[in-house]
Amino acid sequence: MAEFKDFMKLDIRVGKITRVEKFEKAMDPAYKLWLDFGEEIGEKKSSAQITDLYIPEDLIEKQVLAVVNFPPKQIADFMSEVLVLGVYGKNGVVLIEPDKEVELGSRLG
Repeated sequence: MAEFKDFMKLDIRVGKITRVEKFEKAMDPAYKLWLDFGEEIGEKKSSAQITDLYIPEDLIEKQVLAVVNFPPKQIADFMSEVLVLGVYGKNGVVLIEPDKEVELGSRLG
């Protein structure tokens, strides 16, 4: 079992999606995302397999939760710097987002 101290090692923050591109070189359908996490963290990139339920136009300006302290991961020709969080629904991945707008970089706690 994981302990609370294990959970506390994760730095989960709110970022706003500012740019989206189809990730043509990904093995599975995905988007390249650029997210703004505010002054402290700045802009980060992520690859996200969320094409079943989202189109790029609907993702712009959306606030989402992401783990910002995992090591970067090379995916094809793209460096994914954060892990955007979602849950697996029967029709695809549903992003986890605050139900009200919050300050960019706000920490889950």
